[in-house]
Amino acid sequence: MVTEAAAISSPVRVRRASPFTGVVVALLVIALVAPFALSGFRVLQLTHIVIYAVAVLGLNLLTGFSGQISLGNGAFWALGSYTGVILLTYCGVPYWATPVASGGVCFILGYLFGRVATRLEGLYLALGTFALAIATPQILKLDAFEKWTGGSQGVVMSKPRSPIAALDDDQWLYLFCLVVAILLFTAAWNVVRGRTGRALSALRDHPIAAGTMGVDTVAYKSITFGVSAMYTGIAGGLSAIVTGFISPDSFPIFLSIQLLVGGVLGGIASIFGTLFGAAFIELVPDLAKSLSDSAPAVLYGILLIVCMKVMPGGVAGLAHRARSWLIGRASHRSVT
Repeated sequence: MVTEAAAISSPVRVRRASPFTGVVVALLVIALVAPFALSGFRVLQLTHIVIYAVAVLGLNLLTGFSGQISLGNGAFWALGSYTGVILLTYCGVPYWATPVASGGVCFILGYLFGRVATRLEGLYLALGTFALAIATPQILKLDAFEKWTGGSQGVVMSKPRSPIAALDDDQWLYLFCLVVAILLFTAAWNVVRGRTGRALSALRDHPIAAGTMGVDTVAYKSITFGVSAMYTGIAGGLSAIVTGFISPDSFPIFLSIQLLVGGVLGGIASIFGTLFGAAFIELVPDLAKSLSDSAPAVLYGILLIVCMKVMPGGVAGLAHRARSWLIGRASHRSVT
């Protein structure tokens, strides 16, 4: 009787869906509908945005959550691309398995590089990764690797065909990349919200205190570097499948800078802000070129400065400020 009375008198708690959940659902619906409502060229652009988002997410995990500045993730993009192409072209591995192999190879190389670079911090680490991005395309051009990499001429391969009659090839590749991205985003979201995410935040904000509390700084830094390289390598493998051609000149140093720009604009410590950063990487250069054929780089720089002036914390920071302002306004109205 007491139990029944308590159950009747106690209010029923209804768990409401958070606004964030609604935003994620809306984005998924738009992402699934978009390839059927847009032209083939726009679908290809969306595919590149999804791929860039994976790479920017990998950089955000490294720079935004663990505090390690990298200007060399373009090198892992190149290694991931060539790993996938070599396995697909010379070893007969199915295209859907090559991103997994690309991620695995880049994780190992990134982890080893992270172990070596654990003593470097700040600008010194940035310079070390910058050197990696500069050296990688030149190494790929060496005669010793020309049999596999095609040297300066690169490698051409056929794009995969859609196994579903209702989808054309571009739509199929977009959905394939989208599924891979959803899995990687979900994994990153779970990691940063758990114990590992708290350890990375402590390592970023107070590395000495984190080490005092028992956080293995060397292990966490190395593993995070490996995971960041893995995400970037998977993006590189997907990019090679979509474009159907790679060469060492496809991976200039500007690629690494673009990934950092996308991370900062989206929100360097944000998971889903990477989507906006990836859209900036893919769309803004084409927009600048369409507006000014003579000096697109100048217009690109101006747009970048304006975005950073308006959104100093990136899109994620702007969204957070807007949410705080709306909550403040709602609280003020309820009081009055």
